[in-house]
Amino acid sequence: MEDIYILAIESSCDETSCSIVKNGCEDISTVVLSQIDIHKLYGGVVPEIASRMHIEVITKAIEEALFKSALTMSDIDAIAVTYAPGLIGSLLVGVTAAKTLSYVYNKPLIPVHHIAGHIYANNLVAPMEFPLLALVVSGGHTELVYMKYDYDFEVIGSTLDDAVGEVYDKVARVLDLPYPGGPKIDALARLGEDTYTLPLPLDDDSYNFSFSGLKSAVINLKHNEEQRGHKIVKENLATSFQNRVIEIICKKTLRALKEYQCNHLVLAGGVSASQGLREALKNLCSKNNINLIYPDLKYCTDNATMIGAAGYYAYKIGKRADLTLNAKATEFLH
Repeated sequence: MEDIYILAIESSCDETSCSIVKNGCEDISTVVLSQIDIHKLYGGVVPEIASRMHIEVITKAIEEALFKSALTMSDIDAIAVTYAPGLIGSLLVGVTAAKTLSYVYNKPLIPVHHIAGHIYANNLVAPMEFPLLALVVSGGHTELVYMKYDYDFEVIGSTLDDAVGEVYDKVARVLDLPYPGGPKIDALARLGEDTYTLPLPLDDDSYNFSFSGLKSAVINLKHNEEQRGHKIVKENLATSFQNRVIEIICKKTLRALKEYQCNHLVLAGGVSASQGLREALKNLCSKNNINLIYPDLKYCTDNATMIGAAGYYAYKIGKRADLTLNAKATEFLH
């Protein structure tokens, strides 16, 4: 089989990334230019700053990825780009760069949904087997996605309010932890004990999630304890909070695996880097004879390698866009 090289661009939030991926599973070269040091000054991502910084470095990212790969544009078979969802200004920078490359070098343009990219980051670890269930946990998404075969997505559950990564960051602010808060909560939770009473969020028969009530419970608990003159043990509150999040995620994921008769689970998204969540899912899958795959840590957060991996399969089924392709801040995975 002839090798297929995809040049991929990802700029949905605050990372400017370009990657060249071979056959949907081999990272030939990847460049990720992070803006985290800038945004931590503001306690979170500032969209206007993010888009301006993408403009400044997008050409550098593309040139560096090509240089590291020792390939030229003549070796590239197609251009893949994240077109949705994300910060609209940031997405527009990547989409414009991809359309320009497609036009100038006469290469097919492949539109890739950001969540499809996160799911296909797992294909860089091992070939995904179908049917499977994908658990997507990130700053903007908490979803259960059923896949009967390659590039076939059925969202069976999603968050009704805050995404899991978003609520991690908000709880971190309550505990006066620096941005990004998710990794800080995960680290603290490994040191503490589950001593605080918190609710299990949206414990119902659906596959949807809701974390806003849990967030409010943490805020109220901290306020009430301080009003009583009690000192909050941050490690313990982090543990109690994370345990409730993990419990409801595992509970609904296992029920979905059984109902859809899936023996394969893939973990995707930035929160898939959580050691607490990984350990809980490994235990769950081991007890229930489920095959679990999760990405290498470097592919958990936003990167173009995952877009190239997904783009390869989109390319194979003939998914194409023309130069009218536009960025979309919101769009369901389909």
